[in-house]
Amino acid sequence: MPRPTSRQLLVGFLVVAVLATGSYVAWSARVYRVGFPLDDAWIHQTYARNLAMRGEWAFLPGRPSAGSTSPLWTVLLALGHTVFIDPRAWAFLLGAAALAATAVLAMRWARRRLGGMTWAGPAVALTVLLEWHLVWSAVSGMETILLAGLAVAAFAVIQAEHPRPFLTGVLVGVGVWIRPDALTLLGPAGWDAWTRPGRRLRSSIRDCLLLIAGAACTLIPYLVFLRLIGGTWWPSTFYAKQAEYAVLTHASLWLRLVGVVRAPLAGAGGLLAIGLVLEAYDLVRNRRWSQLGPALWAAGYLVLYALRLPVAYQHGRYQIPILPTLIVLGWCGAAPWLAAGAAGARWIAGRAWVGAMAIVLALFFVLGGRAYALDVAIIESEMVDTARWVADETEPAAIVAAHDIGALGYFGGRSLVDLAGLTDPDLIPILRDEGALAQALQARGVGYLMTFPSWYPTLSACGQPVYESRGPFAPAAGGESMVVYRWAPASFAARPTCMLYSP
Repeated sequence: MPRPTSRQLLVGFLVVAVLATGSYVAWSARVYRVGFPLDDAWIHQTYARNLAMRGEWAFLPGRPSAGSTSPLWTVLLALGHTVFIDPRAWAFLLGAAALAATAVLAMRWARRRLGGMTWAGPAVALTVLLEWHLVWSAVSGMETILLAGLAVAAFAVIQAEHPRPFLTGVLVGVGVWIRPDALTLLGPAGWDAWTRPGRRLRSSIRDCLLLIAGAACTLIPYLVFLRLIGGTWWPSTFYAKQAEYAVLTHASLWLRLVGVVRAPLAGAGGLLAIGLVLEAYDLVRNRRWSQLGPALWAAGYLVLYALRLPVAYQHGRYQIPILPTLIVLGWCGAAPWLAAGAAGARWIAGRAWVGAMAIVLALFFVLGGRAYALDVAIIESEMVDTARWVADETEPAAIVAAHDIGALGYFGGRSLVDLAGLTDPDLIPILRDEGALAQALQARGVGYLMTFPSWYPTLSACGQPVYESRGPFAPAAGGESMVVYRWAPASFAARPTCMLYSP
């Protein structure tokens, strides 16, 4: 039977990606309705709509802001708004295409590392297409899958037979337009320039300079863009998230590391980690230092999150970009145990690993679909339904304060104050100070507060509840219902539990 051509493989992978992502979307429709599993996805959609319809880079019309972490993803989403495609359908199509492209890139990189093992490439690609974190991210409405694919593309260029450091730098700079995290790829690119066998000092220095020059070509415009739009060199989310979760950095570093490592390894990642360890051991034993860069990057990526932003919620979505790299390295580490010449215990262990991989991929694909459907149901029944109530039941001139502003900004149609600081970066220094926040809300004339009560107990105690979501999904998952409070100084006296009121 003839081997499939590259075009046939690409078409096949795209079909699998559409089926995989489509099954998750269908599952969410069956549980509640089609939507996104993260409120942040609606932040991107709001920026994209304003860009397409008004030509503004703004969350709120007339107020330019740097609250979009991924300008490139926002621009891609804006294309859908320009041609009036349903924003969710367009985001899902982009995610499925990015998932398929990631699978193709991972296949080619794996083939290059493994040489004659032709079976390894398709195995890697299918693992990418069916790994539940990656499918979840492809239909999350977020840029995560784009960064995952770009990392694989960067490693394919870095570890090519003939290095192209300038192109690598350009790719890293483009990656920063997807997420600032892409800047970490300069590390393995520089590592390759210094450790590649047979390189002279002059060549290594030249390659590093070309790498920096290539990155500057796309990074400098990014920095200038953000400076002009938001007055800072990085997205406001970069500062807001670190301020919001700064308290978590007080925990032991080892506990933080366990937290950020555990989430992306749930499922096939645990088995792939075994292959990664075998691959790293083989590279160190044979002193193939230049090939070690991707493994060092994946480990360093997790360490950086443990140090600066040790959060693992939403299935470890901040750590998901390392997964395609882990898949390639995991299969490379297992390959000697699966080779035709393997015998005895090695032959048995290799086949057992493949069997376990197939079972775990299938099992967690199903579990991931259930998790995705529940995530969507919670966002739709809490954030989206509450935002629609705000649009229907509050005064057009009302100002609403909220922590999750995505769905509220897209559906609410009201002026907002962002308690998370993404579009109101001046609030970032006081994110955890409810007394200072109360003064800021009073100064801005806020009339309503939309939040989960436990997130802001003092502010919530000062408001008069006027709406509570009826969604059953969040309480069943151990959470609480979203509440809208009438929040104004005149109502404080009527709330005995309010700590902000002074007669």
